[in-house]
Amino acid sequence: MTDTGKKLQSVLRLKKRVQFLNVAANGQKVPTSSVVLQLLHRNDCEAGRVGFTVTKKVGNSVVRNRVKRRLRGVMQEIAQKNSFQGIDMVMIGRKSTFEKPYQAIVKDFRWALHKAGVVLNK
Repeated sequence: MTDTGKKLQSVLRLKKRVQFLNVAANGQKVPTSSVVLQLLHRNDCEAGRVGFTVTKKVGNSVVRNRVKRRLRGVMQEIAQKNSFQGIDMVMIGRKSTFEKPYQAIVKDFRWALHKAGVVLNK
């Protein structure tokens, strides 16, 4: 598989609306300047799941898709070194996600995970 075709290896994807709503209703919300993290601790040892969403307020479809690509890249970078077993996450993109440097988004996401009680490896 080519580099552009790599999938998130250590986490599964949230794809159904009901899954997103469950995380929003029962989880905790940690806003940062570039991303809003919704996180739900499940009572199991199954692989972590993550979903990405960007509203139309952020921009047109080209901008929204770029923001989602950046969020997937951030998640992939963090997931390579960490295990998210028993956690459902929703990453919500903001306008600043499109404009901020990539490393600033990574820093915001790491801070949000820390604030939500997720212990990260380096």
